[in-house]
Amino acid sequence: MRFIIRAQIPTEAGNKMMQNPNGMKDLESYIQSIKAEAAYFFEAGGDRTMVFIVNMERTDQMAAFAEPLFMMGAKVEFHPVMLLEDLKKAGESMNR
Repeated sequence: MRFIIRAQIPTEAGNKMMQNPNGMKDLESYIQSIKAEAAYFFEAGGDRTMVFIVNMERTDQMAAFAEPLFMMGAKVEFHPVMLLEDLKKAGESMNR
């Protein structure tokens, strides 16, 4: 199942991550480890925010995907999402 992982890092924790010489390398390793289809970085509510598009086979993977972000000081959210094709299938099944 496809999920959006949204992680918000408060300024102080984000500053530490950016100043850490391995910070970007660690982030890149994380993105590779979760096999993110896409990764986006932006500001939301004054915090550094990251969004990753991932595919999870099982819900127990949520803990492994979230823990490295928690260790960075992030608040983490998971949102199941659909592609347009999924939405079309849902619409077809509702119209029966």
